[in-house]
Amino acid sequence: MSPSLRGPAEPHPVTGTAQDGRRPDALTRPERLDRLPFTRRHARMLGASGLGWALDAMDVGLVSFVIAALTVHWGLSKGDGSLLASAGFLGMALGATLGGRLADRVGRRSVFVLTLLVYGIATGASALATGLAMLVALRFVVGLGLGAELPVASTLVSEYAPRRVRGRVVVWLEAFWAVGWILAAVIGTVVVAAGPAGWRWALALGMVPAAYAIVVRFGMPESVRYLESAGRHAEAERAVRSFEEAAHVAPPARTVEIADAPDGPRPSLWSPRLRARTAALWVVWFCVNLSYYGAFIWIPTLLVDRGFGLTRSFLFTLVITLAQLPGYAIAAWLIEVIGRRWTLTIFLIGSALAAGAFGLAGSEATIIAAGCALSFFNLGAWGALYAIGPELYPTPVRATGTGAAAGFGRIASILAPLSVPLLMSAGGAVLTFSVFALAFVLAAIAAVTLPEQRGAALVEE
Repeated sequence: MSPSLRGPAEPHPVTGTAQDGRRPDALTRPERLDRLPFTRRHARMLGASGLGWALDAMDVGLVSFVIAALTVHWGLSKGDGSLLASAGFLGMALGATLGGRLADRVGRRSVFVLTLLVYGIATGASALATGLAMLVALRFVVGLGLGAELPVASTLVSEYAPRRVRGRVVVWLEAFWAVGWILAAVIGTVVVAAGPAGWRWALALGMVPAAYAIVVRFGMPESVRYLESAGRHAEAERAVRSFEEAAHVAPPARTVEIADAPDGPRPSLWSPRLRARTAALWVVWFCVNLSYYGAFIWIPTLLVDRGFGLTRSFLFTLVITLAQLPGYAIAAWLIEVIGRRWTLTIFLIGSALAAGAFGLAGSEATIIAAGCALSFFNLGAWGALYAIGPELYPTPVRATGTGAAAGFGRIASILAPLSVPLLMSAGGAVLTFSVFALAFVLAAIAAVTLPEQRGAALVEE
């Protein structure tokens, strides 16, 4: 167990009793989870969720290589490539919004399993596409599953992670995205570039999530906070006990029951209490999506356009992708040191500077250096963003709020691939990446206004 995850003992916010082994008189089940150290049980849950996250990233990453390959083998135009990418993002926008709402009603785990099945089967079917129209339609279905999975998984992990290291654990979850993109880059370099049918074999690998959904269904617990809100207290107790046993922590003398969710309307994301954070979070999600997908979906193709061969372009992309890992590592450390808000802001400013440098880069060395910097800062920002989202909303609308922000952000991911050909025609790489840099700056301004939640318990009502 990593010492960095244990965190210091803190007084319990209700009883004032220390949480380092001395049992307080009474705790709610979420408070019992918050007092625990990070255990192997947490690590298994993080790994199970993270593997699904990595498979998600692999699928999204493969699209950029498939577009570059079809540009060569099918004579795909940039407009057709944009349509192919945007179809998936349209599905992700709808999936994120609907998936979050569904997860607040039927449970986080159930929706997580469903999303794995949907995008796994649809990705495998994409390998059999006979034309662009069929491929576009299947990418939309893939997007429905992908879009719903990410906010649901981050909500589930956030609700189980100990309070003192919650942000760090969610950043580690997001770090699996880098694993998936690296895997996509390896598959792109080795499989997609192997020949005219390489892209089909690559997409066929996307059926792995469908099989993995079975493992998730029987191996992951449902959210305790969701079970409590649904009045399923016995199930919630069993889930909490399993984590306490893994930590060798005895249950408290008395457990305070959280009342069942009322039958009335759920809190509104735009109520006076939540609307400022909702607006700021939506701005950050929109701007980060615009810049990230505008840049990374097109990087392999832009490198081909600069005269690099398909295999060499894919190799450059793989090197750039590797820089995501240290970006996540630094963000995971900073988020519990200086807080979520400033970690996100710093990485967004770094992303803006790196995007501007990539637009000006001309040689192989400057392209790789600027690309690595963009990869480092941009993915560190993503990690902080996913950590912040679930902490901003109460339990009844936590997945809804996270999913709605992601869904709004996906609108930008739809527009990004469509805008790149237009920007490239109007002003080349300089204009294109200047627009992305400006978007990162706007995201940083919005991030500064978000409330700081480091060390705070998740809100139940």
